[in-house]
Amino acid sequence: QVQLVESGGRLVEVGGSLRLSCAISGDIFRVNAVTWFRQAPGNQRELVAAIMGNGFIEYLDSVKGRFTISRSDENTVYLDMKSLKPEDTALYWCNPRITRMGAASWHDYWGKGTQVTVSS
Repeated sequence: QVQLVESGGRLVEVGGSLRLSCAISGDIFRVNAVTWFRQAPGNQRELVAAIMGNGFIEYLDSVKGRFTISRSDENTVYLDMKSLKPEDTALYWCNPRITRMGAASWHDYWGKGTQVTVSS
């Protein structure tokens, strides 16, 4: 069993900051790359940020300089968000690649998401 919990989303004013967390637990051998996605109603799903197993990081162009993805350990991933804009309003979720104990390969897992709402 793998448990994936996203948290930190809330209502925030324009220009504010939030930290989103993705806590991963369970029968895990390794957490590989982790990607944060977001989607607002009527919009396309966007890749917001990703951190690879080798530490390489990439960001959506519109969040560069404002968002930071990081890992405190193998199983906890953060998305620090500052200078928030109304267009950042969306459901955010993380998508880790996880190898379970005894498994031969990794698989993608999806959280339920956490809502970020930026007031204007």
